Amino acid sequence: MNIPDKYINGEYLKDNPTWDTEDSQWKAEQILKIIKRNNLQPKFICEVGCGAGEILKILQNKLNDNCEYTGYEISPQAYNICKEKENNHLKFELKDFLLEKNKQYDIIMLIDLIEHLEDYFTYLRIIKPQSEYKILHVPLEFFALSALYQSFILNQRKKVGHLHYFTKDIVIQTLTDLNYEIVDYFYTPGYSLGHDYGLKDRLINIPRKYMYPINKDLTVKLFGGYSLMVLVR
Repeated sequence: MNIPDKYINGEYLKDNPTWDTEDSQWKAEQILKIIKRNNLQPKFICEVGCGAGEILKILQNKLNDNCEYTGYEISPQAYNICKEKENNHLKFELKDFLLEKNKQYDIIMLIDLIEHLEDYFTYLRIIKPQSEYKILHVPLEFFALSALYQSFILNQRKKVGHLHYFTKDIVIQTLTDLNYEIVDYFYTPGYSLGHDYGLKDRLINIPRKYMYPINKDLTVKLFGGYSLMVLVR
């Protein structure tokens, strides 16, 4: 797989100095929700594109002590942050996960990852045999307002390197086309994290919050602000 230079040369870290660690607690809570409501009892968990490693650290503190955790990261800068969090049951690798031909896990997590991959179809096809379950978290950035005001999409491409933009239906259909079994999924309200993107975004948060209980799908399709958490096998 071709790896963009920005993840290797420090450009991504410069644009995203926290590597989104401030969102890790919230993301870990969403992961724990889908694990617990499907009664999964993993002993080996892997996160591909683990960033600063904070999600795995939080999961280790929340799940049973018998689980082993491995994070894979291609950025040397992020890997240096991860290494400080290692312990006997939590390890990190500075390596493209596709090079790990013989490793097997109970769960492989791809959290806010596939939108960064040039060829996510091939990636998902290759890793399929390496775990019974996959957990994906995918931002749903293709919505009505983003189509009208494309500065949002262009900014996501420039600042955080998103190459693809998804709806719930595109995510589900893609996984189905790749012969994954959809076990469970739900929306996650990323807008509620409180990032201040300006007055327009604060105004859009009003219908995001109050329309959602009435019609979840329509709210997400019109106003965005949500991601999709998916469990597949």
